[in-house]
Amino acid sequence: QVQLVESGGGLVQAGGSLRLSCAASGSISSINVMGWYRQAPGKQRELVATITNSGSTNCLDSVIGRFTISRDNAKNTVYLQMTSLKPEDTAVYYCNADGVRVRGSAVWRNYWGQGTQVTVSS
Repeated sequence: QVQLVESGGGLVQAGGSLRLSCAASGSISSINVMGWYRQAPGKQRELVATITNSGSTNCLDSVIGRFTISRDNAKNTVYLQMTSLKPEDTAVYYCNADGVRVRGSAVWRNYWGQGTQVTVSS
C-alpha cells in the first residue's frame, strides 16, 4: 500500500513563506508525476504545481515567481516552497502522486495525501 504524508502547513502572515513536504511510502518502484493541488472553501480543487520524474514542471499562473516545486526521486518526496504568500493562497493543499508503480505490479495508480491547511492572514 502506498501512502502520501504531507507536512509543513500552518498559519503565516501575508508576504511570508512556507515549505510543504510530501513523502510517498510503500513498495514503490517509480512515480511518474508528483504535484500539489489546493482547495479553498467553496471552490473546486485546482492544480498548483507538478513535476515529472525528469524534472519538468508545470505551475498555476498565479503562483509563478512565488512558488517553487522540487523533488527528490531517491526519497520519493516532493516539496513546495511558497514565498510572498497572499490571503488568496489560503486553502487545504493536497499532495498527489500519479503514475505510481508498485514493485511486482504492472499497474500504474494515482494517490492523494490527506491534505495540509495553509492559512495566510492579511
